Amino acid sequence: MPFDPTPEFMSIICDLNRNPARIDPKYFYDDHGSALFEQITRLPEYYLTRTELTILDKYGSQINHVIGQGVSLIELGAGNCEKSRALCKHIRPVHFVAIDVAEEFVSEGVRSLESLHPRLVCHAVAADLAKPIELPAGIPSSKRIVFYPGSSIGNFDPESSRALLERCHALLGAEDWLLLGVDLVKDPEILEAAYNDKKGVTAQFNKNVLIHINRLIGSDFDPDQWRHVAFYNAVDSRMEMHLEAKSDTVVSWPSGKRKFHMGEGIHTENSYKFTLKTLKDRLRQAGFQHTNVWMDEHQWYALTLSRA
Repeated sequence: MPFDPTPEFMSIICDLNRNPARIDPKYFYDDHGSALFEQITRLPEYYLTRTELTILDKYGSQINHVIGQGVSLIELGAGNCEKSRALCKHIRPVHFVAIDVAEEFVSEGVRSLESLHPRLVCHAVAADLAKPIELPAGIPSSKRIVFYPGSSIGNFDPESSRALLERCHALLGAEDWLLLGVDLVKDPEILEAAYNDKKGVTAQFNKNVLIHINRLIGSDFDPDQWRHVAFYNAVDSRMEMHLEAKSDTVVSWPSGKRKFHMGEGIHTENSYKFTLKTLKDRLRQAGFQHTNVWMDEHQWYALTLSRA
């Protein structure tokens, strides 16, 4: 039977044949990758999750005062829904939509939230945020709040992040809100430690993308032949993650192959860090205004609430 490649297959192969090669970071999040990322969020070096949860706990009542009651909460990149569990203590929504690329993982998170809030109408949606966002039927068209925590907006380059914010804006009415978590520019040593933890969990997470790609395109990546590399790129204000070949290696897939030389890399992730000015400018370009900002005591992280 002739080989009939899917559009996803062709997109992955196109990225692997680039110079340098790349893998879209959405492929981190198969079920095992999602579980590894949950471990990362608990590591001492990874300040982002606990800092954001601290801000939510401290300022949740203020957020509730601004947005009011009876809202529909739409979380992007929901994962295990931990952030929405924290937020729901304060805003008590009537509808909840969890959107994530990892279907089984986000479904488990929604079930966990439902057990805590049995009257909350919940939906789990498997979707790629790089495409138009479609909500389930029955979600009221008003009193919506889109929640995008974890500084995941930083995984998109400036143009793509603005496009994603515009897609968020399209879900909202004039009186609705975007609640966005962003990691701020800080000492590079703090940033690099968060992506190079001593236990090596982030390295496992990075290498797991190769296992996921093997399943998706039938390739023969050997994760043991690759080294995790993460560093801060000050020029572009972003953390970068790469996988670097430990020796010359050839990777094959059904329609072809590529030789990687020792030291050659695959770019797996960017995580842009923001100043408040950069962030507000991007929100304004996407149509948002009236932005409220809450930060932690070190000003490492910001939670922003912007009206559509």
